[in-house]
Amino acid sequence: MKKQVHNRPELKMKRKSLRNNGSLIEAIMWNRLKAGQLLGKKFRRQHSVGFYILDFYCPEKKLAVELDGSAHDNPEAQSYDLKRDRFLSDFGIRVLRFQGKEILSNLNGVIEEIEKNLK
Repeated sequence: MKKQVHNRPELKMKRKSLRNNGSLIEAIMWNRLKAGQLLGKKFRRQHSVGFYILDFYCPEKKLAVELDGSAHDNPEAQSYDLKRDRFLSDFGIRVLRFQGKEILSNLNGVIEEIEKNLK
């Protein structure tokens, strides 16, 4: 029997908790990604692949958008992110990473970068 990779049932409560308790930065980004606003592409919020939960995911383009806060600034977290990105790459998923401060200071630039990667 093949194991489910996307949205594993055992992560359902964790995904729901992350959606319900997201940061301001995530809410700002979701407001721009939801309902096909970006080139008509559908994004999912807190979508899991394997045991990793992605902030935002466009299944049609296999594109993940990750918002990194200061917790990602240390070497241990960066090593974890690299391992995670490699795992996702094995499934053909490209990962775009943005710092939270970029969302606040240059949201339009971030949206333009995501749009470039959706084309």
